Amino acid sequence: MEIISIATLSLSALMLVFVGIMRLSNPIKTYGKNSGIRLERDASLLNEMRGVSAVMLSAGIIIAFGLFIEKLTFSSHLIASLIFLGFAIGRLISLKLDGKPSKQITQGILFELVLGLANTFCLITIYS
Repeated sequence: MEIISIATLSLSALMLVFVGIMRLSNPIKTYGKNSGIRLERDASLLNEMRGVSAVMLSAGIIIAFGLFIEKLTFSSHLIASLIFLGFAIGRLISLKLDGKPSKQITQGILFELVLGLANTFCLITIYS
């Protein structure tokens, strides 16, 4: 079980740190390339995008700490579950209300669901 926990936390941390850094440093290019979303140079919109990106980066760092500090492993799985399932639920609501997004975003939904459920599985099996 420990290997599954390590793999799940590693993938979760890497994804959030990588995406957080990329979107924080250059949101216009990153969204265009990875999601097919064309962002305008609107300071308010870019401010919001960078704010969410910083949260993703911070969560990824905290999740990574759970790999090295045993007392943080539970918190790391909990944070990863909340972040990934939160994104997935929001995107599924948008799918229902707003229609089908691009192929890249649809793939992202699946990846978020898998990581969210994997972290939840680790929480349930390790700490129950």
